[in-house]
Order: sequence, then structure tokens, then C-alpha cells
Amino acid sequence: MPEPESLNHEAVPAEKTEVVPESRSASGPVSNPQPKTEPVRTEQAQTQLGPKSESKADPAEKDADLRKTTVRSNEANANPSPTPQLRKDEGSRTFTMRELLNGLKNDSEPEKEDANSPYSPERQQQHAEQNNAAMDLINSVVGVDDEGRSRQRILTFAARRYATAIERNPEDYDALYNWALVLQESADNVSPDSTSPSKDALLEEACKKYDEATLLCPTLHDAFYNWAIAISDRAKMRGRTKEAEELWKQATRNYEKAVQLNWNSPQALNNWGLALQELSAIVPAREKQKIVRTAISKFRAAIQLQFDFHRAIYNLGTVLYGLAEDTLRTGGSVSAQEVSPNELYSQSAIYIAAAHALKPNYSVYSSALRLVRSMLPLPHLKVGYLTAPPVGSTIAPHNDWKRSEFLLDHEKLQQVPRGDHKQVPQSLSGRSVDAVNADKKTIKVDIADIISVSACADLTLPPGAGLCIDTSHGSFYLVADSWESLDGWLDALRLVYTIYVRGKSDVLAGIITG
Repeated sequence: MPEPESLNHEAVPAEKTEVVPESRSASGPVSNPQPKTEPVRTEQAQTQLGPKSESKADPAEKDADLRKTTVRSNEANANPSPTPQLRKDEGSRTFTMRELLNGLKNDSEPEKEDANSPYSPERQQQHAEQNNAAMDLINSVVGVDDEGRSRQRILTFAARRYATAIERNPEDYDALYNWALVLQESADNVSPDSTSPSKDALLEEACKKYDEATLLCPTLHDAFYNWAIAISDRAKMRGRTKEAEELWKQATRNYEKAVQLNWNSPQALNNWGLALQELSAIVPAREKQKIVRTAISKFRAAIQLQFDFHRAIYNLGTVLYGLAEDTLRTGGSVSAQEVSPNELYSQSAIYIAAAHALKPNYSVYSSALRLVRSMLPLPHLKVGYLTAPPVGSTIAPHNDWKRSEFLLDHEKLQQVPRGDHKQVPQSLSGRSVDAVNADKKTIKVDIADIISVSACADLTLPPGAGLCIDTSHGSFYLVADSWESLDGWLDALRLVYTIYVRGKSDVLAGIITG
């Protein structure tokens, strides 16, 4: 296959935290006024199918996928503020002027109980000086437009509250964490062409707060996750330098810690994969392939947690594309254990096609699909070999199992009749002619009938990587040539089924039948 043309585009990251302070207490939380869930930000890392370039994600896509978040304070209930709050049933309540003024006075006046703080004056003075330096950075930020300026005023107000909380209790790790978020969001609010304050200085200060918070609470997985994103943002400012390499390594360690503390986070796994992908572009060539394969495993793990996580699906496609290009560029023979560049290109196209089917209006996916569509085994999504038992005899002796070609499209997984391992022609109805005539003598699994797809290991199966497809008509057992090959079949079947469940099979059909 000739080397494909380059295409500049941006990899799609995970969701981003919104920071909007509530009027609760001087050390109260920053909160998004949306349903509560874990706080996340997004790593804006880029990947490529060709040379890298800056490009913006689709705003509509960004808004639609914003992660709803809340952050807490361990003093929120200890010092309740008299500032009026709305309960769920008070949406139309009108507050009196006295109530509003009392709330404003409480938020703006120094705390009376500071005099009774259990911490020494020296320690309080040290924290006050650190806080003042951080506040100077935040106060210097000016948004790029009216919305940005309004948002920055809110962030500045929130920062003052967290500074007061930390001066009163330097071990308030929630206040430290929330303040780090405010610093991080303020860094995002810095104009790209601005030199004062330095965006890097804001991110560095945020990293210090995350560090302090995690020292006080080593199980604060949200802090490790957002800290990794702040480090990644700093690394991107330094290009492909040794300093950037060290920062990317630090970011991957923090993502690893976040995943260890909260394994059920596809966003963290996706961002971990992106950080590894960035790192692979800097390290020496002898280390690159190992890092790339680790990135592949992180994207795949994210997809296994959330089958319709289109960002991770797309990013897996781009990293496979890059691996194919590297393999083709380095030349040399491909051993039996290695995947050929052509196969890597085909795998890449499957993931990019699936991402496009799930989000057909997303321009980044559409552009990438135009480049890789020809790498699919059209008019199918995937073609490959599996070892199968005789039809209707799932527990046949191992000698009766035969390796044969299988075809996967948007409707079915179909075994090619023995003796005909060429591409099966299509009838006008869209079904293969041979498949119509051979339904009774070949294995055929309709996507609509699938209940689950999983790897399996059983003594009744021939040696190899077992595949179990549970359907409403019973179970089908197949054996892939290798565990790496099995991963490709598992992902492809799960993605086609997910696309079917999401009602997007017609989009996938349009891609492969064109």
C-alpha cells in the first residue's frame, strides 16, 4: 500500500471542568450548577494522522460533552454562611435586601474566628505570603472577551475564599484542591498572546496546590487527574525538549495514580493514552514503540469501560495510524508475530469509521475518515481469519475445527464458505450472494441478535485466543490466531453492536457500502 497523504487534525480529548462558585461559606466549594459527579478537566493534547497543527474542536461538540462536576470543601458544613441559598423547591423565591446585604457582608469581611486558629502565627504568615503571590497572579488575568472577563471575576472571588480558608486551616486539602482548579481555569483564561501574567506561572502554582492537597489526602484521585492535565499543559508549551519529556513522564505517573485510585474512569485512561502518545514523539526511537503500545492499551481499556466513548475510539485509530507509518518508514521484514503496516492501517480505519458513525457531524472525524476509508476491506468493515467448528457442533473435536475467513459489516459476522476465500460479491439487496445460498452451511451472526461478546478460555476449544459471542439464538465459539488478533475482533464486534444500539447503523452502512 502506498504511504497515505498527510492530514492535519486535532485528537479529541476528554471533558472539561466548569468552575462556578456557590455562596455557602468562606471555605465553601466551587461548584457547577449542574447534577453532581466527579470533577474532570480535559487534556488538550493533539495527535496526528499527518504533521501536527493547531486546530479547534467543534464548539457544539464541546458543549454537548462537557462533564458535569462538583468539588467540595471539608469545612463547608463546619462554618455555614448566612448567605441565602435556594433549595430545590425555592426556584422562584425572592430574597429581601437585608438577606442579600448580610450575605455579601459575610463574604467580604475578615473571619472573626481567625484569632482562635490553632496554627502558629509564623505558619499562618507563611501561608498568607504564598496566598498573596497566587492572588497576584489571578488578579492579573484579564479575559479575552466579555464572557472571559465575567468568568475571571467569578474565579477571582472564589480564589479569595479559598485563600481565606487555607490561612485559617492550612490542612484543608479540599480548599487547596479547589483553589488549584481556580488557578488552572484562570490559566485557560489567559489570552494566547498575553505575556503577563504567565500562563505557565499559573499552571505551576496550580501544580503546587495539587501537590499539597495530595500530600494531605493521598487518595484524592481527582487531584491527581487534574494535576496531570496541568502538567501536560505545561509540557505542550515546551515543544519537543528534554524538559517537556520530563513533564510528560510526570503527567503519565499522575494519570497512573488517578487510575489506580479510581479505575472506573475512561476519561483518565484516554488522557493517559494521549500523554503517552505525546511522550513517544520525544523519546529516543528505541523507546518509542513500547510507549506507543502502552498508549494503545490505555485507549483500548477506556473503550472497554465505555463502548461509545468516541474520543478514545478515534484516538486509538490515530495512534494505530502513526504506528503503521512508523513501521512502513523503518522498513525491514515483519515477523510472524508482528502486525503488518497494511493491517495496522486497516485497524486504524475501523476505529476512525466507528468514531465517525457515533458522531457523524464532528468535522475532525469526517476529515480523518476521508483519508482512511480506502484502507477498509470495502464493502466490509473487517475481514480476517478465525478457527471455527462445524456448523451446529460447538463441542466438536479439535481436529474438526477449521480456520476460515470471516467478514464483518454493519449487519452481520459471516463465515465465507470453504473453498471460496475471496471477497464475497454483493447482491442488489446488500447481502452477499454466497451468504444467501450458504446460510445453512456457514456460521452467521446477526448484529441485532448479539447479547455479549467476550474472550474465553476453555478446554473444549482448540488452542488459541477464544472468542464467545452470546446471542438470542445461543452461543458461538471461535478462536482467533493470537490474543492481539482477538483484541481487534472483540473491539470491532462491540463497536458495530454499539453503533447498532445507538441507531447509527445507517451511517456505518454508508461508510462501508458508499
